[in-house]
Amino acid sequence: MAVQYRDYYEILGIKRSAAQDEVQRAYRKLARKYHPDVNKASNAEDKFKEINEAYEVLKDPEKRKMYDQLGPNWRSGQDFRPPPGWETQYDFGRGGAHQEEFQWGGPGGFSDFFESLFGGKGARQARGGAGPGSFGQGAVWRQAGADHDATVRISLEEAFQGGTKPIVLESQLINTKGQLEVQEKRYDVKIPAGILPGQRIRLTGQGGEGTGGGPKGDLYLKVEIESHPALTLKGRDLYMEAPVSPWEAVLGSEVRLSTLTGNIDLKIPPGTQNGQKLRLRGKGMPNPKGAAGDLYVTVVVKVPTHPSEKERELFEELRKSSGFNPRG
Repeated sequence: MAVQYRDYYEILGIKRSAAQDEVQRAYRKLARKYHPDVNKASNAEDKFKEINEAYEVLKDPEKRKMYDQLGPNWRSGQDFRPPPGWETQYDFGRGGAHQEEFQWGGPGGFSDFFESLFGGKGARQARGGAGPGSFGQGAVWRQAGADHDATVRISLEEAFQGGTKPIVLESQLINTKGQLEVQEKRYDVKIPAGILPGQRIRLTGQGGEGTGGGPKGDLYLKVEIESHPALTLKGRDLYMEAPVSPWEAVLGSEVRLSTLTGNIDLKIPPGTQNGQKLRLRGKGMPNPKGAAGDLYVTVVVKVPTHPSEKERELFEELRKSSGFNPRG
């Protein structure tokens, strides 16, 4: 029997070349928008099922590869008959790393198009074990809760050292009366040492409630790092300035600097120029997966703005006796 072709890429609003993380982002965005607990439009539930069916196929590399074999000639609205032997090309009953994120129950969970492609083991796995061609008597609509996103601001010291940071977040929930409520919740967030701006911390099971007994979603905290009065972070490298006097730059010296690992004595080589960068290997941000970043110190030569009489005499003597020409 011919069934209507479904363009799963069009349903999720992505290109056929989309990477797996793009597939997931598109699904999450649309699932939050059309979830029947939030969206009260008459077509929300049908749209939600359609989105989940598309994601069920495209999130699994094997199912997606099988679906892509239909080729670019198929278009939404066309009738579709799977080629002979199609159902035996792949076995989706092995489980493995691709865990299902939702399960459907009740009549009409998947379209006829899906059934024609992924009948048998593939369909049973997606349904959580229901028999072929049916969802089983009394089955429930079961889905994991939505993932939530928030931002956490931490100091550069906290990012460098890691540790536990208590935070309070506000969340919006729909109560049993269908009203929107604002709740405050406290979290003790474990900050990994060396975390960078834009990275995310995952709090498992702290997202939205599941449906039909499904597991709760996760809470993802995007990290922002506050500016530091003396240090600038670029990648895993840290940058700071070291003010020195003209004679320290000319003759060389040691200057004490306050860093995130404590005080250090930095050696200024003789003849150091203003703006010259000195590199301290491994003194930047820690890296849990490899080498730490570096600390770059920019030398800034400072001159006295109100020299004493003795200083003026010495500079006058230097001007008369020195043959140095900075513009030569």
